Amino acid sequence: MRSAPDTATNCTPNRFEPERLTAALLRHAILNIALMETRQQAKKMQTASAARARLQSLSAFRLRLHADYQRAYRSGKKHQSALMTWFLAPNSTADTTPRVGLTVGKVIGKAHERNRIKRRMREVLRRHVSLLPRGCDLILHPRRSVLTVDFVRLDAEVVRILEQASAEVTRTSASAPSGQTP
Repeated sequence: MRSAPDTATNCTPNRFEPERLTAALLRHAILNIALMETRQQAKKMQTASAARARLQSLSAFRLRLHADYQRAYRSGKKHQSALMTWFLAPNSTADTTPRVGLTVGKVIGKAHERNRIKRRMREVLRRHVSLLPRGCDLILHPRRSVLTVDFVRLDAEVVRILEQASAEVTRTSASAPSGQTP
């Protein structure tokens, strides 16, 4: 037969210790408050970044129609840079909103390479959408080297092209008679 357990040495698991309980509740409350504040801050940051992304989105400035590309190729001026060829043409619409187009031909590489080039170019353009020349269509035709070039160098090259295009628009609008668009 088994003997009865000694009650003096046995600890019951349901023993009430106010010091331990209040410390545990306090830690739990502090963690919950910190978690709620973190969630609120994260939600504010997501809302702010979504608003910034909408403001800096490139979708409102895209050339979409094949006819617009063809018109820009015909009436625009072709320029060369180290990483790409670019075309600048006056916008055919009455709106002065700048528009930009990207073309990456099959000669550049396979689809995943062309898509990577376009993603990199879109990101650079999205960062500098405010530099797009007003009232003009700009088409960028990158070379294969854009695939391997450092992103900082690509960014600098695109900024240089956008500044050059804006300067050319300003120069042609200053030389054009008043009342006419470049």
